[in-house]
Amino acid sequence: MSQELHHFIGGKLVAGQNKRFGNVYDPATGHITAQVPLASHDETLAAISAAEAAFPEWAATPVTARAQVMFQYRELLETHRNELADLITSEHGKITSDAKGSVSRGIEVVEFACGIPHLLKGDYSANVSKGIDIHDLRQPLGVCAGITPFNFPVMVPLWMFPLAIACGNTFVLKPSEKVPSSSLRLAELMKEAGLPDGVLNVINGDKETVDTLLEDSRVRALSFVGSTAIAKHIYATGCAFGKRIQALGGAKNHLVVMPDADIDKAIEALMGAGYGSAGERCMAISVAVAVGSAADTLVERLKTEVGNLTIGPGTDPDSNMGPLVTGDHRKRVENYVNVGVTEGAALVVDGRNLSLKGFEDGFFMGGCLFDHVSPNMRIYREEIFGPVLCIVRVPTYECALNLVNSHEYGNGTAVFTKDGNTARNFANDVQTGMVGINVPIPVPLSFHTFGGWKNSLFGSANMYGYEGVRFYSQLKTITSRWPGEIPWGADFTMPTSR
Repeated sequence: MSQELHHFIGGKLVAGQNKRFGNVYDPATGHITAQVPLASHDETLAAISAAEAAFPEWAATPVTARAQVMFQYRELLETHRNELADLITSEHGKITSDAKGSVSRGIEVVEFACGIPHLLKGDYSANVSKGIDIHDLRQPLGVCAGITPFNFPVMVPLWMFPLAIACGNTFVLKPSEKVPSSSLRLAELMKEAGLPDGVLNVINGDKETVDTLLEDSRVRALSFVGSTAIAKHIYATGCAFGKRIQALGGAKNHLVVMPDADIDKAIEALMGAGYGSAGERCMAISVAVAVGSAADTLVERLKTEVGNLTIGPGTDPDSNMGPLVTGDHRKRVENYVNVGVTEGAALVVDGRNLSLKGFEDGFFMGGCLFDHVSPNMRIYREEIFGPVLCIVRVPTYECALNLVNSHEYGNGTAVFTKDGNTARNFANDVQTGMVGINVPIPVPLSFHTFGGWKNSLFGSANMYGYEGVRFYSQLKTITSRWPGEIPWGADFTMPTSR
């Protein structure tokens, strides 16, 4: 029998009152494991109200005290790392080692947030004019919100709320209804770390919840990670209601393999980056651009490696790749493969119709490999979000660079080469937000920042790092003068420092 999940509002688990529920699946078995409540407008307002009520006291809490909560939270996350990874695998399906890695990357952002006293320091300029000093400081916004995707149920929420809360804000998190349990556990651990009730709230829901968060004037800033279509809607609607918005959308990440590249390393990179997490990563490599003589060797080697992928439940330590998140998503990915065949691409490895003994009802799909893909094909243009790698053959480096730059997405890219001049030119000239040089998935560490270009990011702020601190705080500049020997009097001219 499946369990009924809750919301987390005002420091307590709260049962859903809307009587609308979504199914949560174990992707390896296809069985329903839980029912997640889908919040009504009023229930979402209750979460916002809890955050609003908690804001004044939390904003007034000394920044060093807020940092101590983050230190405690980091320790709890380390202690419960395996538990969180198991929750991810049980609802998303990714292999346990990958889930643990994603938890670690989330913890890194909490570590960054532990330095919030330094990160919020302002500047001071003394005696800018006669007897006048200027200083600035960063202050919290108020209630902030986050809407997170199914593919990283721990890491992406940890990109958002730790920094927002460390800056003195309160937060309402709306996780994907496909993978709700880990976000609820993150909130419970935050309370255990000493966070006051109401500072972090988790509301499960669908479009009704999202629209409420977008339209309520008390929500000052909203962060989103998901598809481009929804990111555009989030950005346009949120801005129309006067909110700060950072909305990360889709991707079609290319890895350029030059003729001089270490082919063994390139193959390893493409396998891990293309098929890790069943391709359900916004930083997955979904296009390999084979330049010149690199193509034939690359395709032959990949054909063997993709065919030898070990596919099984995420809990099996021998699995290279687990199932897709839902049956509907698997059908979507399979339909893209069908489209690719219809469009004339060469399906070198066909992962459709995979069935695993003992897991016949699971959402498994084998790795797929296309060769001779052209830029006009849908499987090249659109984000598939599954274990499908496309090979595009080009004659020169210039053609490869133009291919990447002309795509509508600009999230991440990589080049594999032994030539420093090629690498340097590529890094300078490519039009994406994140670039790897012989690194296939160039996700920056927490003290840098994550974000793409073009249709991969809407809004001017990237995730986490200093960009996150700036996004979740507002700058106030104070100009002061005190009574003294300097004469006072009405001045009808523009004040200057001279």
